[in-house]
Formats: sequence, C-alpha cells, structure tokens
Amino acid sequence: MRTICLGGTTTVSAGNGVRCLEEELRLLGIDLRDEFVAAEKKLGVRCLPDSFFGNGTKRIMTAAEQLGLKVDKMPKFIDPAKCNKDGRCTSGCPEGAKWTARRFVQDAERAGARIKTGLPVDEVVVRNGAVNGVSCGGRFFQDDTVVLSAGALETPRLLNRLGIPTTPLFVDSFITLGGILKGIGFNKEVPMNAIIKCADFILAPHFSTQLLAEMQKHGLNADSSDILGIIIKIKDDAVGEVTEKVVKGVTNRDAAILSEGAAIAGAILKEAGVAPYTFVTTPLRGAHPGGTAKIGVVVDKNMETEVHGLYVADASVLPSAPGAPPILTIVALAKYVSRLIAL
Repeated sequence: MRTICLGGTTTVSAGNGVRCLEEELRLLGIDLRDEFVAAEKKLGVRCLPDSFFGNGTKRIMTAAEQLGLKVDKMPKFIDPAKCNKDGRCTSGCPEGAKWTARRFVQDAERAGARIKTGLPVDEVVVRNGAVNGVSCGGRFFQDDTVVLSAGALETPRLLNRLGIPTTPLFVDSFITLGGILKGIGFNKEVPMNAIIKCADFILAPHFSTQLLAEMQKHGLNADSSDILGIIIKIKDDAVGEVTEKVVKGVTNRDAAILSEGAAIAGAILKEAGVAPYTFVTTPLRGAHPGGTAKIGVVVDKNMETEVHGLYVADASVLPSAPGAPPILTIVALAKYVSRLIAL
C-alpha cells in the first residue's frame, strides 16, 4: 500500500515521534541534537495524557510489565486538545490533531512559495556535472539547487536515470499478532500509544483490519471491537532492490528476529487475557522503505550527491534500518540539509 499525496505518508502515519538512528548518524559526522530539539518543538512531540490510553493499550502495558519488560509511552505529534480518540490516525486524522508535513507546505506558501501539485518529476536535468532543474512532462523548472524527497522507492529511480548507483533497500519488516478479547474496543484507541524497545525490534499495541480477515479465514467469531493486537517491527537486512519493480526478501536473520518478537508478543497477549487459540498474524509487510541513497555511499554527510547542487532529504539516506518510526529523524535531517543549503 502506498500513499501519494501532498504531505506524503505523514498523512497516514500513527503520529509517532521517536528519535532513531541518532548515534549511527553521529558516527557518520552528522550531529542532529539541535535539529531534533527544533523538530520536536515544531511538531509538538509529547506523550499523551493518561486519559488517552484505552483499556486495550493499558492491558498490554500492564501485562508486559508483569513479564518484566520495560514499557514506555510513545511520544506523539498529536495535539490532545483536538484528538477525539477514535483510532483513525492512520486514515488521515479528520480533526487535524495529528501533525502532517502539509503544515510545512502551508508555512512555505505563507512565505511566498508556489506549490505545484499534479506534476510528477520525470527527470533531474544535469548540465556539466551540476544540477540544472527538473523535467515534469512537457514542463521544465530550472534551478541550480534540487532536493529529492520522493521517498526511498522513487528517489533511487530518479538517481538511476542519472547513472548514479543506489544502495539496497530495507523496509522495517513487520507483522501484527492479535487475538480475541470480547468487547475490548481496542480498534477505537490511539494506535501505538506505547513502545517496548528490544535490541533488533520494537513491540507496540496495534490494531489491523487484516487481523479480522485472518480470524474469519480460520472460522473465529469476532468483530473489530473484539481484537487486541501487538505489532512486531524489526530492523531488517537491507537486501531489497528498486528498479522497475520493488523486490525485498526475508533473510534467515530477519525470520529469527520476527519469531522472537512474535513469541514475546504472544506471551504479553496471553498475560493480558487473550486465549492463544485465537491468535492470528497479518501477512508480512514493510513499514518504512529506506536506505536506497545511503549517506556515505550515494550522498555525502551534507546529503549532496556526486552531482553538484543535487541533494537528497528523505528515508533514502538513512544508514540502516531503524526498526522504529523514522518521521522525526527524517524531519531533523531535512532541517539539517536545509541549513547547509542556506549557508
């Protein structure tokens, strides 16, 4: 599933504002401490009040703690004064409580920028080793600075057309494990409102309509309000490839980490009162495509490619799979590269 719109996938995110890959980026010479602070302030990152934790999430948190696991509240870029706690964060918040990148676009418009939608970039135009602009169908926009932020699936395609080699894809592979707890109403709760951090994966309360479909396949009698679930999201190996097709396999290591995470998630759900015979899992999916224009390989620490004036500022540049929501880190990187360009 892909979301292609103004604001990108921030429109359908769960609103999670966690710092990730901070140390990995520092080792590459990129210190984002100031940018993280500025991004957290701009996005309004905070943990939600206790009243925003529903019965399902609280059961999962309590059960995990009883099993000796450390549970933290998930930092969110959600305004509690506007949130109506209906669980629709990932469908595009109808109340405008969740920050999305559209707000940056609105800021730019107020500052005099003109936003051009419905104009997919076909090609980055280069003259004498320096960027000259972009081509959009029959239109050409000239500039000596171009920032690619098309995401880790489209940015590498634009780079490949220039003959710039790209790097393998990771996707933060994940499954959701769920079972039946009648009348829990978990489907209407703020998603992923808590986080359990493990070495190579995270666990978080998570509802998926695909769980209901899997239960129906197995003849289990339930509706959406009866499901309690936990997402297992891993730092997967970068073995994917983006050409005309997107191909991403599962390594033995990936499979072992997913199995470990699922075992822990199952133990938590059982402790929370879910009968194990009702357990089902969603199909394996990828949450956060990234790594296809890796820092230190495709771009330098200024996020500039071998083409002078051509920068990348999206998940493509991430050095490794975060295994956690990367939006805050991407915003911090964008602030970092914007500052360098403006010097």
